[in-house]
Amino acid sequence: MTTHCFAARRTLTFAVVAAATLLAACVYVPRTTEVYDENCHIVTRQMVLEEHQIGAIAGCRNDGCLVMVATAGVVAAATAIVSGSIVVAGNVLFWLEKQGQCRPRNP
Repeated sequence: MTTHCFAARRTLTFAVVAAATLLAACVYVPRTTEVYDENCHIVTRQMVLEEHQIGAIAGCRNDGCLVMVATAGVVAAATAIVSGSIVVAGNVLFWLEKQGQCRPRNP
């Protein structure tokens, strides 16, 4: 291994370790809330996406850091996609429900 390749690998390892110590493992989950609609005089529901930290990556070494950083990124992306789809579908259903119940007050 040449000196140049060794220096590049050491720099990459340092960057991965630095990113790993700063990266927190997060997941995204849907949550349903209730909101009062003044125009319709009803309480409606809506879904929001919440971020939850499930752990922090710290104290890893060498290639293990790269695997943990990649895994945390994949998990965060997967939960954001799945939970985001649930939130969109849920909000469409809640909007349709609201349209059936809403009786706007007269001015």
